[in-house]
Amino acid sequence: MSIKADKWIRRMAEQQGMIEPFEAGQVRVDEGGDRLISYGTSSYGYDVRCSNEFKVFTNINSATVDPKGFDEGSFVDVTSDVCVIPPNSFALARTVEYFRIPRNVLTICLGKSTYARCGIIVNVTPLEPEWEGHVTLEFSNTTTLPAKIYANEGVAQMLFFESDEVCDVSYKDRGGKYQGQTGVTLPKA
Repeated sequence: MSIKADKWIRRMAEQQGMIEPFEAGQVRVDEGGDRLISYGTSSYGYDVRCSNEFKVFTNINSATVDPKGFDEGSFVDVTSDVCVIPPNSFALARTVEYFRIPRNVLTICLGKSTYARCGIIVNVTPLEPEWEGHVTLEFSNTTTLPAKIYANEGVAQMLFFESDEVCDVSYKDRGGKYQGQTGVTLPKA
């Protein structure tokens, strides 16, 4: 199993629709010339953007966090170019990009250093072979201060690992519960 380079990422996105929309290079400034947190293809990965749809965790109902019975009332929906996460809290968002992972590929996500150096952790579980959809992102604010997340800018990097053999059972084959997700998707039991 080896990590895939920029040439492979471009080829898979352009010929097989692995990433849509797709940026072949790194974007560091917007059309107006303002600096952005970079996104697009890098040497050995793809930096994804966060959409402007957020679910910010709140405990106004004193709910218990239960992965088998998550209370949707524990979130406040926010649509904005900037999301402020309260201290010691978290928010969910989704990628702008829609992914179609090939059957012989496993994709790992890591947060960008710009956010990590601010105490903001980005968490995503691996994208398994033949999974497809918008990726749900989890942002944890580990600080005692409010923290900003910028929509339509880079937030995390996807790394693609291609196996030397195809798996017997893919995520699609086993009917994974998050297959084809769009929008910000909450936990499913």
